[in-house]
Amino acid sequence: MPETKTIDDIIKTHVIYAMTAGAIPVPVADFVAVSAIQYDLIQKVAEFHKVDYDSNKGKTLATSIAGASATRLGASIVKALPGVGTLLGIASQVIISGATTYALGKIFDSHFANNGTLDSLNTEAVKAKYKEYVDKGREYAKNLKKSFSKDDVISTVEKLQELKNSGAISEAEFQSLKEKLLNKAK
Repeated sequence: MPETKTIDDIIKTHVIYAMTAGAIPVPVADFVAVSAIQYDLIQKVAEFHKVDYDSNKGKTLATSIAGASATRLGASIVKALPGVGTLLGIASQVIISGATTYALGKIFDSHFANNGTLDSLNTEAVKAKYKEYVDKGREYAKNLKKSFSKDDVISTVEKLQELKNSGAISEAEFQSLKEKLLNKAK
């Protein structure tokens, strides 16, 4: 019998996945992987609240709320700079990926918990709240990064396998992330 997850468990798990994907050293590939994880989070939050989910609407709403996540994309592109750019880009991308994922999870959780649907979400009305959640998410991600456990690593590798199987990330991205995670667990 599968264990019942709380909404906080669902958000935390996806924040960890997003932080891991944010460490992909290839510019823009990390952005694509984190976006896929965020879309999956929105779907899981909808399922938790028993709200009908349409992936196209979910993606459109996420993009509208987060803008094009220019900050996340900017951190991704910084990785293209030789030498220190990669290190700075990865360090900032890991936290930004976690923070924006946390924020989207909280926005959709709050909306669905109040009987909202994908059709009733007013993206303009939640943008200020999204920014507040991103700020909270930065601290949340920093704390998670400090407490990353071996169980989290195993769970994350399993989720990355699902993302690879769904085509959201490539085999090379999967292997790169898996190697980093396993090295972290040593």
